[in-house]
Amino acid sequence: MKPRCPEYVKESMDPEQVEHCIRDKFGESVLSLELRERNGGKNNEVSYRDLWISVDKSRFLDLVDALRELDFLHFHIMSGDDTGKYVQLNYHFSLFRCAGRGKRLGITVTVDVPKTDLVMPSLWGRIPGTEYSEREIREMLGVDFDGLPNKNLIFLPEDWNEEIKPWRRDETGPKPEDIRELS
Repeated sequence: MKPRCPEYVKESMDPEQVEHCIRDKFGESVLSLELRERNGGKNNEVSYRDLWISVDKSRFLDLVDALRELDFLHFHIMSGDDTGKYVQLNYHFSLFRCAGRGKRLGITVTVDVPKTDLVMPSLWGRIPGTEYSEREIREMLGVDFDGLPNKNLIFLPEDWNEEIKPWRRDETGPKPEDIRELS
């Protein structure tokens, strides 16, 4: 029997049920989905699981909203990488209640943002704690977050040339003359 995906989660769900709900709701929009187990401790037992989801940029907000319906979606951090034609963003979250008391299900949502359209919808209106991660990705990789109210630099100096993106590996990345010794 196929596990049921509830409208509103009142009880805990195992990670496989969460995975099923996402596959069922998003179908082909989910480009990949993988449940990974993390072992640790003296007996090298499964201590927690991570669900890695790659989704089309156009369905990103829908996926985040669906995860928020399943459980309180705890945002940790966002990471990014210049992969060539894309800037790949990884949003790292956790679900607590739906995974069961004392358990955690890590969720990483990956979105490839084409360099020809480096704009992503901001999560700031849904999860205000994303502000610093979005600002960091904006200044380091050049992704603009539509709806982010504060886009000031947070790590680079005020006089930084914002056309230079320190984490990029293409022509917008730093050149040797842009790098200086600090000591």
